[in-house]
Amino acid sequence: MRLYSFFRSSAAFRARIALNLKQLDHETTLIDLRAGDQFADSYRAVNPQARVPSLDDEGHLLFQSMAIMEYLEETHAEPPLLPPDPVGRARVRGLANIIACDIHPLNNLAVLLTLEKQFGLSKEDVARWYCQWIEAGFTALEPLLAGSPHTGRFCHGDSPGLADICLVPQVFNANRFNCPLDPYPTLMEIFETCMTVPAFDAAQPANQPD
Repeated sequence: MRLYSFFRSSAAFRARIALNLKQLDHETTLIDLRAGDQFADSYRAVNPQARVPSLDDEGHLLFQSMAIMEYLEETHAEPPLLPPDPVGRARVRGLANIIACDIHPLNNLAVLLTLEKQFGLSKEDVARWYCQWIEAGFTALEPLLAGSPHTGRFCHGDSPGLADICLVPQVFNANRFNCPLDPYPTLMEIFETCMTVPAFDAAQPANQPD
């Protein structure tokens, strides 16, 4: 397997965590989003969307972090990233999608650069934009986690899964933009628990070669 990754990409961060939890050997090709590596013809041949992550599994080119993680779940069952029951799987996917579908698309690099360069927002205004959507998503996540008997040490039970994989990179990004996190004690407790797991720690941006 070959993962195309950028250290600060939260989507690539998700893929790194999933690969680590599944204990899957893989090589990494670094795509520097700051330098525009994603727009090179050589990388567009891998992923025409010019985003990371991408995963090459024996010539099968996969894209979009959520699809990559579902693929890994279907092809490498242990340890599971989703619970065994349909209701549990729906809950975990719902928690994950609050982040992956509602928070992240509004705060990805392409959007932030457009706000700054095309619409003339200052870096301070961009940071306020970023934190606005963190607040909206995390304000929904906190009661869903705190108020559910299915929440354990992790978002669902006592083993890390898909929702935790999405949560951790988003907390890293929230910290990078100095977004207030005190209103989300359950969320932050789960985050701290995740970061005691070697698979999460090894995947964090500071531990990447780029």
